Amino acid sequence: MKESKRLAAIEEIKQLKAKYWRGVDSGDGKLVRSILAEDCVLDYMGCCTDPVTGTDHMPQMNVVMSGRDAWQTDNLDPGDGPRLVTVHQGHQSEIEITGDTTATGIWVFSDRFFMPPGAPFERLVGYGHYHDTYEKVGDTWLLKTTRITRLRVETT
Repeated sequence: MKESKRLAAIEEIKQLKAKYWRGVDSGDGKLVRSILAEDCVLDYMGCCTDPVTGTDHMPQMNVVMSGRDAWQTDNLDPGDGPRLVTVHQGHQSEIEITGDTTATGIWVFSDRFFMPPGAPFERLVGYGHYHDTYEKVGDTWLLKTTRITRLRVETT
C-alpha cells in the first residue's frame, strides 16, 4: 500500500473513532451504528471493573454485542427522567494498517459517567485502552471489533 493511502486510511479510522465516542456520549445510536461493521463484536465485559480493587462498579455494562443492530442506547435514555451522561476522551492512537481492507488500533482513553439521582455513586471516572479492529467495506472503514482494558476505575 502506498504511504499516502496508508495515511489516508489512518485518518479515516481516527474520524470513525471520533464519531463512535460522539455517538455514545450524545446517545445517537444511528451515528454509532453508521460506523459499525454489519457483523461487529463489541466486548464490554469488565468495562467498569477496577483492576486494582476488583470492584465491578456497573455490572449491567458487562455485555457483548454482536452485529450492528445490537447497538441500543436505551440504557442511557430512561425517557422523561434524568439520564446517565457519559464523556469520553480518546487520544494517542496506535493504528496499524494490516492489509488493504484490515487494520488494528489501540487507543488511550478516559471516560466519565455522570449518574442520575438515586444511583449508588455520583460519578465514575475510568482510564484504559480500547483495542479495536477495523475493516474496509467498499470505500468505508468500519469498526469490526472492540474490547476495553482498564488501568483504573474510580467512583465518587
